[in-house]
Amino acid sequence: MKQSKKTKLPLLFWCCIVSFCFCMSCNQEYSRAAENLTVSENFKNPIGFYNANPTFSWKLPVSEQTKSQSAYQIVVASSKELLPNNADLWDSKKQKSKQSTFVKYQGKVLESRQKVFWQVRYWNQDKNASDWSEINSFELGLLNNSDWKAKWAGLVTAKDSIKGVRNFLMHHPQYLRKGFELSTDVASARLYITAKGVFDVHLNGKDVSDDVMPPGWTPYNHRIETMTYDVTELLETGKNALAVELASGWHSGRISRGKALYENFASPKILCQLELVMKDGSKQYILSDETWKGTTNGPIRLASIYDGEVYDANFEISNWNIATFDDSSWELVESEAISKDVRLAPKRHHSVKNKITIDDVELVSVNKNSAIFNLKQNIVGVPKVKVPMKKGDTLKIRFSEMLLSDGTFYTKNYRSAKSTDYYIAAKNGVVEYVPKFTFHGFQFLELCGYDKNAKPDVSWVQGIAQHSNFEKNGTFTSSHEKLNQLQSNITWGLRDNFFDIPTDCPQRDERLGWTGDAQVIAPTALFNYDTHAFWTAWLQSLRENQSEHNNGLVPFIVPDVLQNKNGGSGWGDACVMVPWDIYNITGDVTILEESYESAKKWVGYYQSKVRNKPYIPIMHSFGDWLQPYPSKSLKKANRGDTPKELINTAYFAHSAHLISKIAGVLGKTDDEKKFMDLYKAVANAFENEFFDENGKFKQDRQTQTSYLLGIYFDLFKPETKLKAQNHLLEEIKNADYHLGTGFLGTPLLPKVLDDMGEIELMYKILFKETYPSWFYSINQGATTMWERWNSFSKQDGYNPQSMNSLNHYAYGAIGQWMYERIAGIASLEPGYKKIRIAPLPNTEFLTSASASVKTPYGKAGSSWKIENSTFNLDVVIPPNTTAEIQIPYGTQDNLIVNASTFKETSNLKLISSDNDSIKILAEPGTYNFQTKL
Repeated sequence: MKQSKKTKLPLLFWCCIVSFCFCMSCNQEYSRAAENLTVSENFKNPIGFYNANPTFSWKLPVSEQTKSQSAYQIVVASSKELLPNNADLWDSKKQKSKQSTFVKYQGKVLESRQKVFWQVRYWNQDKNASDWSEINSFELGLLNNSDWKAKWAGLVTAKDSIKGVRNFLMHHPQYLRKGFELSTDVASARLYITAKGVFDVHLNGKDVSDDVMPPGWTPYNHRIETMTYDVTELLETGKNALAVELASGWHSGRISRGKALYENFASPKILCQLELVMKDGSKQYILSDETWKGTTNGPIRLASIYDGEVYDANFEISNWNIATFDDSSWELVESEAISKDVRLAPKRHHSVKNKITIDDVELVSVNKNSAIFNLKQNIVGVPKVKVPMKKGDTLKIRFSEMLLSDGTFYTKNYRSAKSTDYYIAAKNGVVEYVPKFTFHGFQFLELCGYDKNAKPDVSWVQGIAQHSNFEKNGTFTSSHEKLNQLQSNITWGLRDNFFDIPTDCPQRDERLGWTGDAQVIAPTALFNYDTHAFWTAWLQSLRENQSEHNNGLVPFIVPDVLQNKNGGSGWGDACVMVPWDIYNITGDVTILEESYESAKKWVGYYQSKVRNKPYIPIMHSFGDWLQPYPSKSLKKANRGDTPKELINTAYFAHSAHLISKIAGVLGKTDDEKKFMDLYKAVANAFENEFFDENGKFKQDRQTQTSYLLGIYFDLFKPETKLKAQNHLLEEIKNADYHLGTGFLGTPLLPKVLDDMGEIELMYKILFKETYPSWFYSINQGATTMWERWNSFSKQDGYNPQSMNSLNHYAYGAIGQWMYERIAGIASLEPGYKKIRIAPLPNTEFLTSASASVKTPYGKAGSSWKIENSTFNLDVVIPPNTTAEIQIPYGTQDNLIVNASTFKETSNLKLISSDNDSIKILAEPGTYNFQTKL
């Protein structure tokens, strides 16, 4: 039947509409904009930014039409209205490049306070252009000392000796304020502030931020970090008040051995600059100077990082931080000019925050007017208590990581740290208290001095876990409960010890940035959390402390409050190893550029310590710290049985080798060859000095670590390496297949056994239940990593030896292997540009494991399970990357991909196939692979 022309026209019209919509839908796939724009170390729209020469990164959208990038264009402007077509600061033009991370800014010079706007677009693999991204921005802080008009200001605070703590000195916390008037409305306002000490700042009675103990801890004799806050919404026309609580913190309080490093424990001071732009275009400045008023008669009577806080509610000052408060009785502060010797610079990583609140608390025991509570998790932070009290009574809050076997409280492992908070009640009733200028490492807390007529209740206590404000970067889980607990212990140990700097432990009179602990844990940390900025900031402090030594020495701890004049192998090497790890995991070459000269100086330090034997440095070493079962004849048993000369030589060679690789990345070909030759010479000396022709360690007391260092650092000739591997296996067998390693050997053990193909052996060691092993501490109730393999037992309590921190992250370095080989996700090229998916299942212990990582290009994932004699592997590969996927079991013939028999496509290419595994090159996408066992 024929249709009339009248009926054909509408049909043709609708066909055209449908066709047009379909084409538009296709074009929309091509035009999806870039996402997750960041500058430098993953900052999103920051204010008070530290870097006037940033890098730019973005992620491609997950889309069938966008597999990779063929080109990009970045536009940068001083106003968002100028984007994208009139960028006045920089237009990269179209750049044919797959690079979508850490693209260096090459525009006009940027200045303090400047707000910068930017966008990016890309072209996909088919050369189709995307839409422009959303406009992002960054606002620079005060980059130079000359930008500051303010003065350092504060009271001369009384110094009180702490009874029983070697007569260390403490300062009374200060309450400082400045009233001011504004005659017109404010268009924008920025508060630039820092302290020689730690502070909490308020504007018109409101908290300016939720930062914990800012500005943080740097080598204060070199650099003090500054904070920037947008306070526009907190200001009012008419009277205003800026108010600051100030305490000693790391700057003026006792730290470690109590050396007077920073102005001889001078009184804490603030530096404060409020800059206002009014709606009429005028500008006003409110500055810290001698016109401010202050008092030490506030409720926080004393505050110490190690010793805790004393809060007396009888000294509370009503409304002291609002404009109408009468401060006529307060005294004028003293002021001093900014020194040219100490640099003021914007904070280059995120401050500490209150991150997790723990409510699931157990009441352990009550004894008269004392109660013990268990948070069920070892944390770093402060308690929040809501306790009934009587006027004039003192609530005493003590902290502990574990109780003794009889249930009594234990604090001996805190050493001289009092770690006790006090609250003195001003009235009858329920008081609520959260310490402000201290932090504690604890799982248990004891309350004494509450209302005798009250019955203790779990609602009295909460735990507030605090750490630097980075986000979760990876996940790991498995079918094994204790392996999952190990992962939890690793991540809690990381968070707990990342309190502005990477500390060794958070509870005793130490809490220092030990460099050896840092280099050991950095890769595992970068898997689990976005600690890119955290590490680069700490490395700047390392370089500043290193600059104090003309011979290139890197101190044991950073910031360096110990002031030792010796460098330690395995510790100082953090200046080489941590930048290399950051580069390989993030792809950011900037950290190599920043650290290159520092790394060279450190190798120069090794060279300066060579004496009679060529390439064998004679220098300090902490050895393979806390190796289990050390010889009883050792004078310094904590340093283990591997001789320091061997360790010195091994790390000398390894750092030289890494610098050669770094020089290659940076295009420094002469240095690349020079340091490669040095590495080879030191490696040759290492083998000849410490090992015989049979590859056996020339010492009666054999150690696993002596072999691990030589094998992993590639210090043997190939034929010697094979022999040394056999000796290592023999030593592991002699230890009944337990590890026998301390801080330096433990991170190398899984990597070496992996390279040797001894996967079953590594699983056997990892899943051991008895001492020394990772699961031993879990069996004793550990919720974090421990300093010793046997720091505590349920039966005997704390180890009678020294060094018994129950929150020490070094042995958590196994986490890297858990991600890379148990779950099977690793970076084959820097920054995950090429990804390796290669899980190594062990059916004796596991039926599944899964990990995900937020790579610079997007989320990557590897998840496997064994079910019904079938191996299932789910893989996620982000855009603009490729992956080499190794599937265990089966053959090419029985490989199922996304429910279909495997065939090569544009997305999947066969690399190899044998009876043990199949290797495939994959483009971005989501895949499910199945093989029969």
